[in-house]
Amino acid sequence: MTPERTGWFVTVDGPGGVGKSTTVAALQRHLADAGVPAQLTAEPSTSDLGKFTRENANHVHGLALACLVAANRYEHIDTEINRALREGDLLICDRYVASTLVLQQLDGVPLDFLLDINRHAVMPDLAVILTASPGLIAERLAGRGVTHRFHLDPSTPSREVDLYGDAAALLANWGVRVLALDSSQATPSEVASRIADEIPPLPLPSVSSAITPTPQEP
Repeated sequence: MTPERTGWFVTVDGPGGVGKSTTVAALQRHLADAGVPAQLTAEPSTSDLGKFTRENANHVHGLALACLVAANRYEHIDTEINRALREGDLLICDRYVASTLVLQQLDGVPLDFLLDINRHAVMPDLAVILTASPGLIAERLAGRGVTHRFHLDPSTPSREVDLYGDAAALLANWGVRVLALDSSQATPSEVASRIADEIPPLPLPSVSSAITPTPQEP
């Protein structure tokens, strides 16, 4: 059962190399300068289960990895996300459900299975989907070196961009507020400022956090 929420939950997702973590850090600084405290979190989480998931994501594949990611998400919700929302905090998460819908599909997992195992996940108040041109993403990945098996395939940047578009449409269909931003020509600070404009003053009046996704094709 989800708690009454007076906080706000922002998730930031997008293809590898699009600048998610840099943008999340810039967003926290931007908010702090405006006198708005924000907590940062990420998935996989920092728990033992989250660390195991992160350390083995290149070795565990397909359905098994999808279940592992979902298990860590529900633990994350129980131990951190629900508490922050209940206590009126602003919580910003680097990767969440949208990344699952993309990365696990790249790993061969059917969309309907992913929707089923994430059916009870707490939905964000604002889902930010960062994107950039596939060519720029490929250039950035080449510059930093491949860190995940998904990026061994040169077609991955283009497929990721398309799948994140599908994920954004699904989230919007579930009633989630989606902010899609192209970071190709914008600095992380500029992107952070745009996200901050969408965040209301906190705490909010207590409202229910329950949004139950309905499995369907994008």
